[in-house]
Amino acid sequence: MNESGIITLLEQVKEGTVDVSEAVLKLKMEPFEELGYAKVDHHRGVRQGMQEVIYGQSKTPEQICGIVNSMWDHGAENILISRMKPEAASYVRKELGTKVELFYDEISHTGVVNWNRDRELVGNIVIASGGTSDMPVCEEAAITAEVLGNKVTRLYDVGVSGIHRLLAHFKILMEARVIIVVAGMEGALPSVIGGLTDCPVIAVPTSVGYGANFGGLSALLSMLNSCASGVTVVNIDNGFGAAYSASMINQMKGMDE
Repeated sequence: MNESGIITLLEQVKEGTVDVSEAVLKLKMEPFEELGYAKVDHHRGVRQGMQEVIYGQSKTPEQICGIVNSMWDHGAENILISRMKPEAASYVRKELGTKVELFYDEISHTGVVNWNRDRELVGNIVIASGGTSDMPVCEEAAITAEVLGNKVTRLYDVGVSGIHRLLAHFKILMEARVIIVVAGMEGALPSVIGGLTDCPVIAVPTSVGYGANFGGLSALLSMLNSCASGVTVVNIDNGFGAAYSASMINQMKGMDE
């Protein structure tokens, strides 16, 4: 049950169409559903403003399908599935295709069930990448941010090896409320952008790079040691985490007042 569902239930109690004991029973039953392999948290949206996200990696297609079905039966839309394998996407379409519509992005392996694209998008999150090879992480961040209701501007392949490409889009950077900067190799791009702009910068190190990149560790350490103020860092390849934090900043109350 989401916030609107609780409001509807309380209104029904007020109108007398649902008695108090029935409403209490519904609220007691709603917090989570036991599936055996998962406890689906149906009240997360009420507590945090964002419903549970399905982390698809290492889950079987059957498990993902069961969780989606549970969330959908409880009125959820915009169900986000990260790190979803293509075979899992095919399975969900086959099993639930009569009642859900699945969007699946093959670059980032991100799925969205019943994506409400009529939702008004707010603010402006810019996602900048060092290179084209960082796109899987960028698209994970971009799709996540859009599903959460944010306007997103993509600014890809503007790394420090050709800094003029970044400076040609300086106006885009200055109009952002939050900037997510995704880079591998030596991870220098967040420091550059952090030193040019006046909004929070969330740095995402990627595992892109040659051997001494150590699977993204060198980029992570570079970003953690950034001398530019206002740069915070998430884990390696964690586009989802960056987008979630950026969304919270972008949608802070009072930003549009």
